Amino acid sequence: MQKPSSDSPVHRRFAPTVLMFGNFVTGSSILAPAGMLIELSSDLGITVHTAGLLVTFGAMVLCIGSPLTAWLTSRIERRTLLAVTLAVLALGNALSAFAPGYTTLLLIRLVMLAVGALYTPQAAGTAALIVPAEKRGGTIAYVFLGWSLAAAVGLPLITFMASRYGWRAAFGGISVLGALSFLLLIWRLPAGLVGAPVDLKTWADLARNRVIVVLLVITTLLMSGQFAVFTYMGPLLSRLTQVGSDAVGLVFAIYGVCGFIGIVIVSSVVDSWGPLKTSMLCVAFVLAGISGWALSAGFYPLMACSAAIWGLGFASSNSMQQVRLVAAAPELASASVSLNTSFLYVGQAIGSGLGGLLYAHDLLRGIGYAGTAFVALALTTVILTRRFSVAKS
Repeated sequence: MQKPSSDSPVHRRFAPTVLMFGNFVTGSSILAPAGMLIELSSDLGITVHTAGLLVTFGAMVLCIGSPLTAWLTSRIERRTLLAVTLAVLALGNALSAFAPGYTTLLLIRLVMLAVGALYTPQAAGTAALIVPAEKRGGTIAYVFLGWSLAAAVGLPLITFMASRYGWRAAFGGISVLGALSFLLLIWRLPAGLVGAPVDLKTWADLARNRVIVVLLVITTLLMSGQFAVFTYMGPLLSRLTQVGSDAVGLVFAIYGVCGFIGIVIVSSVVDSWGPLKTSMLCVAFVLAGISGWALSAGFYPLMACSAAIWGLGFASSNSMQQVRLVAAAPELASASVSLNTSFLYVGQAIGSGLGGLLYAHDLLRGIGYAGTAFVALALTTVILTRRFSVAKS
């Protein structure tokens, strides 16, 4: 990897915040349909399950696009690459706001996300280039904070705007934020950052690294369990508890705020606790929250409390996966983080597909139990990785 000199602008403290804000835009763009399924269903004349396929098919494109684009773009300077990605996200959301129908909206999102797959893994890899090795874990966790903010602020705002002004206004709002993020990144992220080139040998090296393989399995299980529930959280709350859009938005906000709190705490303790112990705690929160959701289905206050517990581990568990991958093979960080993002989207596709199938067959309470099973397997696997010498554990 090439790094600018120590007196370069790369050491400005604002650079990680710019990367984090880009993750907020990326996360909001990817998660947006989950906050407006009911409005999309009503306005476009489709079922909630069909509207949910915007998440499922989008995740399928993302899981293929992340490693493919990492390979094709590994030699491109990072500021240019990330800026172009944010510009495409801004344009894609603007076009989504004017989509005449469901098919057009789906096609626009698939093209947009094929490019958007670049941002999260490349932002993590860029973060590793701009700080000393001893601060890498906390910085990567901080950059991933954008995803927590997408859940804490983005989704509640999307739900509010979609319920008040329509889903088109919500996509338009995300587009404006994407344009702002693009300008900030051009302004503050220094030029000259280039990661290690990714080639076929890189993927072969990753496949031979058993620690990385196990970590990718954990990512898939963890995201499958969460997105079985998360994709349909709004409609599930509406049908199981008979609450309105404001109450649904409140749960999204509680979930996201707790996610923000969780990742802030993790960012401050991971360098002293070590990624393994921190990861175990984060995944335990996710399991406790989803289990509580399943057991309390139909009782709004307990479902909201469960979402809060779940939120504490949502984004922080993902950031710990990134940190552990970087620690497992620093020289392969750009490729491994990209591949992890791909498996993250594999999990999203599996989970949202399973959740949609159960929702379509009116097995609403079963969705929570299916999610719990996946996350329990993820936690078991995390515990088993204690035998591996990965980072500080």
